[in-house]
Amino acid sequence: MIKRLYKIICQREQAADAVDDGRALQLATAALLMEVASADYEISAPERDTVRRLVEENYGVTADEAAQIAARAEQDSGHVTSLHPFTRMIKDGCSMEDRIEIVNMLWQVTAADGTIDAHETHLVRKIADLLYVPHSEFIRTRLRHDD
Repeated sequence: MIKRLYKIICQREQAADAVDDGRALQLATAALLMEVASADYEISAPERDTVRRLVEENYGVTADEAAQIAARAEQDSGHVTSLHPFTRMIKDGCSMEDRIEIVNMLWQVTAADGTIDAHETHLVRKIADLLYVPHSEFIRTRLRHDD
């Protein structure tokens, strides 16, 4: 009886941990998106909208949840001293395909306001390197968003 109860409790904790891990990955991705949005020292309305849309579309959350995640990421972006915790979490928790898609999302945010600033380009490159995304994939995703 005790073993069965222990097993049930462990399964519930693992399910809760999986949800927490998923939420942490969403927040880490949103934080990187907001960091790129603010790389040119201004987050425009189109960039904010793009971050919300990308979170909603890529993580299967509601529009309200996406707005909350994006707002928290924007609020926290002013206090970020290192990208390593976010990139490490993503690198450890996501496949190469997912990491390439995150780099693609970063480019979508940079292009949202109509211009891709040199600071934004530098930051996307830095994040791609920290995510161990090959340079060829970095270039391929960039070319999708050049005008």
